[in-house]
Amino acid sequence: MALFKVATYNCNSIRSRLPLVLSWLAREKPDVLCLQETKTPDAEFPAGAFQDAGYHVVFRGYKGQAGVAVVTKEEPKEVRFGLDDDPKDEDRLIALKVCGIPVVNTYVPQGQSVDSPMFQYKLEWLRRLREFFARHYSPTEPLLWCGDFNVAPEEIDVHSPDKLRNHVDFHPLVRQALEEIRQWGFVDVFRKHHPNEPGQYTFWDYRVPRALERNLGWRVDHIWATRPLAEKSVRAWIDREARRAEKPSDHTFLVAEFDL
Repeated sequence: MALFKVATYNCNSIRSRLPLVLSWLAREKPDVLCLQETKTPDAEFPAGAFQDAGYHVVFRGYKGQAGVAVVTKEEPKEVRFGLDDDPKDEDRLIALKVCGIPVVNTYVPQGQSVDSPMFQYKLEWLRRLREFFARHYSPTEPLLWCGDFNVAPEEIDVHSPDKLRNHVDFHPLVRQALEEIRQWGFVDVFRKHHPNEPGQYTFWDYRVPRALERNLGWRVDHIWATRPLAEKSVRAWIDREARRAEKPSDHTFLVAEFDL
């Protein structure tokens, strides 16, 4: 049996966070690292730094916008970008296969505000994503879905659920849209290992004073797996220390390990 280690991280600009990411890779040595909000056009993505570190990397991004990348030990296969229909949003989704495991990395639209057209776009994007999974994959076969979902699924996934109930990342409509994807056939791998455990967050807003120290956070970054793969998960954890590093992102690394 082999240990398969997967992580996801919203880096909030890969060029700003490159030293932190490379240091983390050297220490943790994951098989797969999914990155979101790279905010870097393809021509300026620091691919050489990852190659020098012994990793493959595929990426898609535009200046100052979303951007996604997947860093892998083994050369990835069957790489595709974006959804099937327009707008494809190629800088929000990468699908590939590594070590025989299909992986989908997404940066789900944030939604701006509930009265914004972007909130409706977010709901529609999640609906389209469910259809994407149904067209290309099966819940009875291994599949990993990683990324910044921009949704906190449950009340224990936000620091103040009553206060935040109408936030675009915790609104009942967006939680229901995510739940419909889960019902297609996913297991929340972190919650499998940490059921009913409050205060476990992956994001602490820069704009909130001492958010990390006060643990005023959100769990919006996720690693989900179809049941055949989730059953092989042996551990999942949040690297809170990386949020304390020099020049950190407002998110941190979420990690899951599978005994394949």
